[in-house]
Amino acid sequence: MDIIAGETLQIFFLGTSGALPTISRNLPCILLKWGSHDLIFDCGEGAQRQMMKARAGFSPEVIYISHWHADHFLGVIGLLQTMSFNGREQPLTIVGPDCVHEMVDDIKGLCRTRLSFPVESQKVRAGDLLIYEGYSIRVFAADHGIPGVGYIFEENMRPGRFNRERAIELGIRPGPLFGKLQRGSAVTITVDGEERNITPEMVMGPMRPGRKVIYTGDTRPVLSELADIGEDADLLIHDATFDHQEEERAKEFMHATAAEAGMVAHTLKAHRLALFHFSTRYTSADTHVSDARTHFSGEILAPDDLTVFDIPFRDE
Repeated sequence: MDIIAGETLQIFFLGTSGALPTISRNLPCILLKWGSHDLIFDCGEGAQRQMMKARAGFSPEVIYISHWHADHFLGVIGLLQTMSFNGREQPLTIVGPDCVHEMVDDIKGLCRTRLSFPVESQKVRAGDLLIYEGYSIRVFAADHGIPGVGYIFEENMRPGRFNRERAIELGIRPGPLFGKLQRGSAVTITVDGEERNITPEMVMGPMRPGRKVIYTGDTRPVLSELADIGEDADLLIHDATFDHQEEERAKEFMHATAAEAGMVAHTLKAHRLALFHFSTRYTSADTHVSDARTHFSGEILAPDDLTVFDIPFRDE
């Protein structure tokens, strides 16, 4: 398993409204930037303009769709056209639940012109694990009344800390051999005329966990789906369409309240919670934050559109 450490991890909240846009909030779209890799989770109408305003570029490798309600995918059409006009050549994969192949065929047909790059589709279902270089995407079932999923981005494990003092004690001089050991390769040195083999385990601490981001899409709380795979996330982005006064409406329309999002974050021992998919009935997210705080004591975000959040390594 390749291990890639030291990559930046940024979350661009390009659209945070639910169902309808408002003057201040666009439709759902999350851009995750991990080093040079760009991943989009849902792609509401006008996503490409939000990417321009955020100066985020137009280089997604994969678009992950949570479900096929229009507010979560209509932006794909404009984004494909924009990237094609800009001369993109590298393939793009659109990942989603049931009907993804048919939907992608329809989207390409609506573009009406031949795109400058291949667009592929990949169907996923709950329990799938997609392995990439340096990270993985785990798929879990959402509860929204139609086939839908959420996604977990998780970095590979990171190497442990390098013990410089121990390496010097073993006879290794500071320099290129330090880097070779940190990258996981053994080195051979000569000490007092005797060859000595030094392995990474002799100078490296225990492996450290990578960062984890959970995106639920639209859903009722699904703790049973996340119980074994969702714990200890650096960031949980959770449906928080309604405040506590609209709990019955949340149940009726298969969404979550901010209080329920806080409960999920608390149960999963998340480090941070981002409330997402606000109903257009609210002009402020203050009540949502207060509701979530009744269950969750960690950091709570109610991001405006174009907010960019950096997720640091936990031990740095």
